[in-house]
Amino acid sequence: MLSSATAISTTALLSSRGTRSLGVSVVRCSSSPTPQNGGALKAKGPVIIELPLEQIRRPLLRTRNNDPEKVKELMASIADIGLQEPIDVLEVEGFYYGFSGCHRYEAHQRLGLPTIRCKVRRGTKDTLRHHLR
Repeated sequence: MLSSATAISTTALLSSRGTRSLGVSVVRCSSSPTPQNGGALKAKGPVIIELPLEQIRRPLLRTRNNDPEKVKELMASIADIGLQEPIDVLEVEGFYYGFSGCHRYEAHQRLGLPTIRCKVRRGTKDTLRHHLR
């Protein structure tokens, strides 16, 4: 379990000249994000955060099989250069749900890594129900 967590919120900003820049918010928590402390999401919009694998619920895990070759390739890549693309996670009332990134998640599990980088967005119970259809 992490002793602290850092969340990064990114926001696209439009300047007066019509060019885009990226605004970044960093949120630091004194403990791991849990339902008891309201999660780590205090910033608006998606945040990038390292979450312990055991805190991510995978409700659709049994509906598909991962390609073993793709998992092996990802394991080698993650071991060599780290995870390049965070998995998408939905946070509802302090609980984290993963619906994508199945190969990356399994690669982290098989490598024995305790955490995975996630792009977390807040949602409602209705949003969660929509994903479970």
